[in-house]
Amino acid sequence: MNRWTDVLPERFFLGSPGAVRQRGHARRLGELLAPSRITADPTKAQAVIAWGLKPSSEKAAEAAARHGLPLWRAEDAFLRSVCPRQSDPALGMVFDDLGIYYDADHESRLERLIFQTSGSAANEERAANLVRLWRKHRVSKYNHAREFSGQLPENYVLVVDQTLGDLSIRHGRGDPSVFHRMLEAALKENPDDHIVLKVHPLAAKGTKPGHFNLGMVGRERRIYLISEDTHLVRCIEQAKKVYTVTSQAGFEALLWGKAVRTFGMPFYAGWGLTEDAIAAPSRRRRCPLGRLVQAALVDYARYVNPETGQQCEPEEIIEYLGVQREIMERYPAYLAAPSLSLAKRAAVRRFFPCSQVNFKKSALHAKNTEAVLVWGRSRSPHHSCGKPVIRLEDGFIRSAGLGSAFTPAASWVADRTGIYFDASRPSDLESILQTAVFTPELRSRARSLTEAIISARLTKYNVGSDGWTIPDGVGRLILVPGQVEDDASVVWGSPQIRTNIALLRAVRERNPDAYLLYKPHPDVIAGSRYGGDGAWLDWADSIADRWVSLDSLFPMVHEVHTMTSLAGFEALLRGKSVTVHGMPFYAGWGLTNDILGSPGRRDRLLDLEELVAGALILYPLYLSAVTARPTTPERVVQEIAEGLRLGAAGILETLLAQFKKTTTRWSAPSEKTGVGSLPARNLLS
Repeated sequence: MNRWTDVLPERFFLGSPGAVRQRGHARRLGELLAPSRITADPTKAQAVIAWGLKPSSEKAAEAAARHGLPLWRAEDAFLRSVCPRQSDPALGMVFDDLGIYYDADHESRLERLIFQTSGSAANEERAANLVRLWRKHRVSKYNHAREFSGQLPENYVLVVDQTLGDLSIRHGRGDPSVFHRMLEAALKENPDDHIVLKVHPLAAKGTKPGHFNLGMVGRERRIYLISEDTHLVRCIEQAKKVYTVTSQAGFEALLWGKAVRTFGMPFYAGWGLTEDAIAAPSRRRRCPLGRLVQAALVDYARYVNPETGQQCEPEEIIEYLGVQREIMERYPAYLAAPSLSLAKRAAVRRFFPCSQVNFKKSALHAKNTEAVLVWGRSRSPHHSCGKPVIRLEDGFIRSAGLGSAFTPAASWVADRTGIYFDASRPSDLESILQTAVFTPELRSRARSLTEAIISARLTKYNVGSDGWTIPDGVGRLILVPGQVEDDASVVWGSPQIRTNIALLRAVRERNPDAYLLYKPHPDVIAGSRYGGDGAWLDWADSIADRWVSLDSLFPMVHEVHTMTSLAGFEALLRGKSVTVHGMPFYAGWGLTNDILGSPGRRDRLLDLEELVAGALILYPLYLSAVTARPTTPERVVQEIAEGLRLGAAGILETLLAQFKKTTTRWSAPSEKTGVGSLPARNLLS
């Protein structure tokens, strides 16, 4: 799509590098500017970049004047990031060659874009879709805080405070006194409603001052104060009206279809969409909301996908932020995990990034502890002191390496009811498969995910390679995947057959004329787990070599027989007939031949798309190897497949190329020397 930012100067001089480095934007700035370059030599630049209207931008303006170069101003976009901190650089930024969007006294490129944006049906449809996605994923500029969980008044208007000294206030024709007039107006204009006053969290913490004396306003019986750091979406969604000076909350309220009253002149005011207390600049005139959305979120900003490092569209950023928010709201804010090993604690912090996890035994007795994390089917410590238990286990698309070799997991499951491999009791996965509504969108996603897994030849651990061939004269070929015999899935999911030898014997007795291929579990072959006495050839016709991958065998076999192995599920994905001698999670739904029947709780017939949607999309947690943050199964499949394709040497080569590209093309110059460098984006961490 063509937009005005597609044609940027070829070389920029960074006029205020200190401000950029301080905000943690140096590398991201390079990604967002590409294919432009940041040069340390102003004589070779075609323009100078300043950071908004901050004091540091004066140096940039002086440099631009001194070298006769145009001045561009950069700022965070209206979709910025998960967290508002230096370690979380912006996913979106705006670049303005005329001014900056929050300066109402001068024209900005955003204002001009609003005039120039076409009112075509395609643009209106895209703007409407952006609004729909914004609401669906409940995103905001920053997305680190949880939704407000307190009680809200039945009828209220929302009044939004800002921090004292916010540049958007002064440059948006506001001042500290206007906040008090705004609150007075809200009280007067809504005599029968409560006033929810959202105090800026930095003001509540005392880090930065706000505009209200909280002790005084709290005495007004109709004023309901919210001072904690909370996601504002619920407060906006349930409000009758939103009052603001220049806060972006007003723009977000418009996206939620709310009436907005402004007491300054923010970028979204003066277009006939808001009720404005002051006159708008003559440059602004009425326009539809779709045109404002298209200009602000699409045409004015540039975005970079943090998982790929590539420029992308706002829809992709909304989807990414939506994943972070969904995981954040799925689990409690305060967790205890006193029984987890040291090796798992770092992973817990990554899989639960928005929960405070306490690993001390004393956390079990803490008042704020909402649930206890335990691994697998192990007993919870001290019976969890009456707290709910969340059981953790590796997911079904795990890694490119064995768990026993301490290869980090790309997916976990976190089950509040039981755990998927324990057929003796319900689990969250069983509940999902039994009751979930599988929409056409979800089914389509499951179908595409299955195709991606098959195309990439992925299994749970993704170890081994090709190497086994069908002997001449073999007719019906049955694959029998071995398991670790003391594995919890066997102990809790296979009540009758619990050894690999017993399984092979049962399969042979039922299929005397078939050719049986036995594939020992890779952990057993590696010698790290127990898988029986090894007399497998007494019942099997052949044993697959330790280096042979399961995926290479699936195309050759006609059937798969197993106790509870995940190989049965992986065979279903590839359209194979599967017979189970235990009760794995994928049995009992009409897709497998069940020797023992299934738990009576499973009485719903599923097709493969529904099973995949429940087991691979709705149930697990996924972690990106690039960002170390929650992600989608599609992204994990892509990352594992790319890692397998590259191999160790290819990954190293990619890292070196990334480092070279980053340091030579996107270096941030030092204020003292004019020369700088940036670390390569870690593709593996």
